[in-house]
Formats: sequence, structure tokens, C-alpha cells
Amino acid sequence: MTSGDRPKLIVILGPTAVGKSALALELAQAYGGEIISADSMQVYRQMDIGTAKPSRDARARIPHHLIDVVDPDEPFNAALFVEQAGRIIDRLHRLGKPMFVVGGTGLYIRALLGGLLASPGPDEALRARWKAVRDEKGVPHLHEQLRRLDPRAAGRIHPHDAVRIVRAFEVLALTGESIVGKQAGHRFAEQRYRSLKIGLRLEREPLFERIEARVDAMIAAGLVDEVAGLVARGYGASLKPMQSLGYRHIGGYLRGEGDLFDAVRRLKRDTRHYAKRQQTWFAPDPDIRWFSPGDTAGVEACLRPFLNRESP
Repeated sequence: MTSGDRPKLIVILGPTAVGKSALALELAQAYGGEIISADSMQVYRQMDIGTAKPSRDARARIPHHLIDVVDPDEPFNAALFVEQAGRIIDRLHRLGKPMFVVGGTGLYIRALLGGLLASPGPDEALRARWKAVRDEKGVPHLHEQLRRLDPRAAGRIHPHDAVRIVRAFEVLALTGESIVGKQAGHRFAEQRYRSLKIGLRLEREPLFERIEARVDAMIAAGLVDEVAGLVARGYGASLKPMQSLGYRHIGGYLRGEGDLFDAVRRLKRDTRHYAKRQQTWFAPDPDIRWFSPGDTAGVEACLRPFLNRESP
């Protein structure tokens, strides 16, 4: 495939609650495009409110891809995302459709644009050892051990993300390197896609206000009932999606671990922390063009030449 034949992707990224989905919908409508979600949680069926999926109306107006792909107890990862997104991109490219890749999962975006990181495969013995520590002493203890052995990785991984914590231990043991260093050094000489990265950002206080309002709206929309329904259908707390923002907090409340007020307070706090980690992930990328959420005119001034340009 020559450089001029490579599909063009408009990537809209940034922290949670900053307004990525609204901008993508507006641009996709204006340019006759379609949207590919790069959100690691929106792939799960039955998990709608806590993942802030686009509304049914939005999805009826503009096709959205890679939403509602698997059930909560089915595996999904960056490799599957790249594989499925690649098929969608190839089809839309043949149709001449503008494509908007939208999300805050930095790993998915990096894997799609730059290829998957060459890293060791799973070592079941190592995983079993660390999982036994998790079961005996809890995930926070596991994170403290990671902080001692690989402080860079611990600073990037949430203290309750057992899957990523165990993977960080695994990579460190098998390669002698931090998974963070391997990810930072990950580069590919030839890119499969031409991309324009549009980043949205807000000052700290306005962003935190949006996060507070979003969490309140989720509770009002029935997040507690959504989580209770998942639990009733047999989706336990050990599943990766049930350990994510919102589902972990409300799940704890439903198990009697504090009241709803405390669960909401911790959800808001942890969402703020997550937004800061997202910003840290994207900040070093020199190819991102940053805009405020309301600057649609500025975004379009950047977008039009990219869509009209024949060469990279």
C-alpha cells in the first residue's frame, strides 16, 4: 500500500468527560463520516450508563463501531481492538467515508496507529503467584509491591487494576524492564494509517466540574440498578469490567461496603485521578493538536486540509 492509499483517521482524544463524543458526533454529521470507539469499556454489552456510551439517538444518526461487542465475562484487549478496528477501517476506506476514532483509552489508540507492543507472552506460573498474593492480601497490597519494584509502572496503573498490575510484574520478571519503558520506546518505522490527532483539554477546575456533573447524571440515570442487574446476572466483582470506574464503586455499595454517598464520593475522586492519568499519557505526544472543547471552528480549520490532502 502506497502512502497515498493509506486510510486517513481523525483521532479525537483527551480525558474523560471533556467532550470527545459530542465533538465527534458533530464532525461526523458535518462530513458524512462514521465513528469508531476507542474506549476499552464501551465494548461491553449491558454496561451503558457507567461507560457513558453515546445515546441511542446519537447512534441512530451516525453509525458507531466497536460499541457493545462482547459480554462482561468475555475477553477483550488491545490486540482484538486493533484486529476488529482494522476490518472496519478497511471497509469504510473503500467506501470513501471519513473515519473518526474517538476515545480516551491511550493504549488502544497507540496500538492502532503504531502497532502492538512486542512483549513477552503470558507466564501462567508468574501470574498464578501474583494472583495468590492478590487473593490473600488484596489488590492494594499488590500495588504497593509494584511501587517498590517498579515505581514508574505503579505511578501509571490504578491501585485497583489487578490485571494491569499483574502484567507489569510479569513483564518486569521476564524482561528486566519496566512495562512503562517498553511502551515509551515503542515505535514503528511504517505506519498503516495516516492520522490527525485532535486533543481536547480543559483547565483543572472546569474538567473536574464536568466529572462531578457526569457522575451525578449517571446516578440519576440508574447506575445503581444497572450494576445490580449485572450482579444478578452472575457477573462477579472479579471480572475486569466489574473492577472499572463506577461498577467497582457501586458494586461495593451493593455488598454493604459503605453507603451510597461514600461510593459516589469515591467514584468522583477516582474519576478525577483517572482523568489526570489520561492527560499524563497523552501529554508527551508532539503530534496532538490541542483545542478547547468549544473550538469547533479551530478543529475544522485543522481537519479540512487533512481530509483534502492527497499525500501524508
